[in-house]
Parts: sequence; structure tokens; C-alpha cells
Amino acid sequence: MIKKTAIILICVLMFSCFSGCVLTRLVTMPMRVVGGAVTIVPVAGDAAHKTIDESADLVDEIPI
Repeated sequence: MIKKTAIILICVLMFSCFSGCVLTRLVTMPMRVVGGAVTIVPVAGDAAHKTIDESADLVDEIPI
């Protein structure tokens, strides 16, 4: 019983430490990495990178 309560308490504390900024960063970081990798494509790379980067900026501004 105490073990289960301790696990639940640890989980609640971990989730309370995640602020909106951290949660949006977890989403936008992979978007930015993919956007950087797409720039390798000769013609459409820059346009795709700009679009992905703008989308990531919008996600960062979400008030969570």
C-alpha cells in the first residue's frame, strides 16, 4: 500500500514540475530538428524549413 502511494506521489510531483514551457519544448524540439534536416533538400528545403520553424514558433506561444 505504501509503495503504491509513493509511486503515485512521485508521478504527481513529476507532472507538476512540467510547466507549459517544458511541454511545448518537448513538442517543438523534434519539429525543429526535422526542419534542420530538411534543409538538405536542394530546392524545397529552405521553404519547408521556414514553414516548420514558423509552426514551431506558434506552438511555443500556446499558453498552457
